[in-house]
Amino acid sequence: MTYRVCFVCTGNICRSPMAEAVFRARVAEAGLDALVEVDSAGTGGWHEGEGADPRTVAVLEENGYAIDHTARQFQPSWFSRLDLVVALDSGHLRALRRLAPTEQDAEKVRLLRSYARPSPGHDLDVPDPYYGGREGFDECLEMVEEASSGLLAAIREQVEGRAA
Repeated sequence: MTYRVCFVCTGNICRSPMAEAVFRARVAEAGLDALVEVDSAGTGGWHEGEGADPRTVAVLEENGYAIDHTARQFQPSWFSRLDLVVALDSGHLRALRRLAPTEQDAEKVRLLRSYARPSPGHDLDVPDPYYGGREGFDECLEMVEEASSGLLAAIREQVEGRAA
């Protein structure tokens, strides 16, 4: 049975496609790509149909990650097929929980940086790099990479629990 995770930011052109690309690489490295499906979406549809921001693409490619992305808007009906919805900041977390059709669906929503080890403390948001320079995209990648190991461990536990 496939475990499905979706990363969500605002427009689905910067943070969530970056998290999707990094996490997909981690899943493949762990040999779990046949068991874990990874994708992303935005809370809004402003960029639907567009590719990832060129700065996101550049940072990912320079760091060895592949990306093939088309932006889309998260739909409440997706909750029923997803196991985990990963929000990139607390605003996304609140918006997604409001969209959730049931309390069980709302419980599927988690902040990405809540998986970072060591814990980043109380500020679990990945800042939006869109209106800044290249350094914001580099910082975003660092935060995503830091949280990916803990997220992979949590999902591996779920996947192995299903197989048992």
